Amino acid sequence: MSSNPNLDDYMQKGMYGAKETKPEERRKFLGTLRERVVIALNQSQVIEPSPYKEILDAMKKNTGAKLYLNGHLDYSYLSKYIKEANQAKMEYTIVTNKEADSEIGLLIAYDHAINKEDIYIGEQTNDTVEEESSQDSQKKGLFTTIGKWFSK
Repeated sequence: MSSNPNLDDYMQKGMYGAKETKPEERRKFLGTLRERVVIALNQSQVIEPSPYKEILDAMKKNTGAKLYLNGHLDYSYLSKYIKEANQAKMEYTIVTNKEADSEIGLLIAYDHAINKEDIYIGEQTNDTVEEESSQDSQKKGLFTTIGKWFSK
């Protein structure tokens, strides 16, 4: 007597939960798939004091997408993004996977594939610091040149 495959599937689903596609990818991308992600930040970026402008812009431009936050991070780091999501009327969810801790701290994703190539943004930089350092190196170059003239 062979058992009905549909009944077996139903029983397996009842005992172990629904079969999940790409479980490793879902663990990394806070329960969603890479192909659905609009933009992502690593945990180290989320804990920076000010929110990333790219994330705030993405919240405004991607109505219908959802914000996923890594629940392994302290709420104090997530709250600035939750506040912005509320203002942008974007749904959000805090994902805590007890079996795995993703290096991703936050992402914005749709419930369907969009296949965006570049989803990661670089670390925030302080433009004035970069500007000052380039001016300093220009001054050093000038003084080195002047010094060479006088040493001859």
